Amino acid sequence: MKLKIHEIAQAVGAKNDISQLKDTPINTIEFDSRLIKEGDLFLPLKGNRDGHDFIPVAFENGALITFSEKEVDYPHLLVEDTLLAFQTLAKYYLEKMAVSVIAVTGSNGKTTTKDMIAAILSTTFSTYKTQGNYNNEIGLPYTILHMPDNTEKLVLEMGQDHLGDIHLLSTIAKPDISVVTLIGEAHLAFFGSRKKIAKGKLQIADGMKEKGLLLVPNDPILEDFLPNNQEVIKFGPETDLAVNNLKEYKDYLTFSLNFIDGEIYLPVTGKYNATNAMVAAYVASRLGVSDVKIKSALKNIILTKNRTQWKKAKNGADILSDIYNANPTAMRLILETFSSLEKPENSKKIVVLADMKELGEASKSLHEKIITSLNPDQLDDVYFYGEEIYPLYQLALKKFPEERVVFFSKNNLVDEISQLIERVKERLEPQDQILLKGSHSMNLEKLIEAIE
Repeated sequence: MKLKIHEIAQAVGAKNDISQLKDTPINTIEFDSRLIKEGDLFLPLKGNRDGHDFIPVAFENGALITFSEKEVDYPHLLVEDTLLAFQTLAKYYLEKMAVSVIAVTGSNGKTTTKDMIAAILSTTFSTYKTQGNYNNEIGLPYTILHMPDNTEKLVLEMGQDHLGDIHLLSTIAKPDISVVTLIGEAHLAFFGSRKKIAKGKLQIADGMKEKGLLLVPNDPILEDFLPNNQEVIKFGPETDLAVNNLKEYKDYLTFSLNFIDGEIYLPVTGKYNATNAMVAAYVASRLGVSDVKIKSALKNIILTKNRTQWKKAKNGADILSDIYNANPTAMRLILETFSSLEKPENSKKIVVLADMKELGEASKSLHEKIITSLNPDQLDDVYFYGEEIYPLYQLALKKFPEERVVFFSKNNLVDEISQLIERVKERLEPQDQILLKGSHSMNLEKLIEAIE
């Protein structure tokens, strides 16, 4: 990190006299006192515990200085709000380092698209990206302040739980290029409608530099929120930016794009991933990455764990794991992909579906609508796990033979995951394929661990 104490104090408007403090360079900044090392800046945040309580621990571990909202008996920068100071410093640091920012949000595909953009750009530029799920008001500034000193392109993922979240992140990051992957039903409990979700996602343009590039899906719901001071490119069906000649296989895709020469090979399943790759390729192409490097990066892409990932069961069966998160759009898409895969002779296709969370009052109807993606001619066994998914199970009983659908409860009183595991172990044979899809909080990784 190329920052010194006095520069940081000025950037965040520290209220105390720091003239007696030596103007020493800071190594890095951490909000977890256990991660502090010699020469670091400690950031005490207020959560379940007040981070100010851990200032002594931070200095025992080697902290050089700390932010603080009150006077303390340690070298400190006095600020009104430590989180705001953190965000202000991140904004300042981006401007100081003159890094080009690419921001990505969306109800589905934002992490995959971020990974793809970063992978392609890294063939040509020194590139850093959001790590893990650090895509909120703490994670985004943390990513900025932890990027390597030689970073040229910074790919930032932006998440939202409430209206205004993306606005804050965009005004901190000031993206040159922004991508909205898709407007789905994620977090309906907080937003109430897809239109409000769309409004929140389009706030990614609020902090964009003038005449930047904004990529959005060809979805009419976005029309009222598109900015007039950016270059807006729509992608998807009935646009100039669409996937062509798509062929789906069990664990890879091939397709072509009208702005890149030759066929593209992508070692992941799901036709929605072809769209994610197309958007990533277009961003990279606009930034000057060659066709050869774009195709090579996509051919060798490695995606974040548990996002549409093929695994092997101990007995040899194929596991399609997509358990990082779930909403109706994502569940329909993965079911469509799994159902269309070729089924080996004398084999079964088994599906395990768990609750989709944060859908609010629409939860029952949105779960029920998944029934259109469950075809008894294509799927053999379907197991339902949770509480909110029960209405979908009831509809499936009317569509499938009774012995092929089973419900396993999970609520405050009962958790039948052990029974679910036993059922899957009993039915899953070496030649079979099994899909697991549900919200991360449903802990379907327990089932995967049991059968791997």
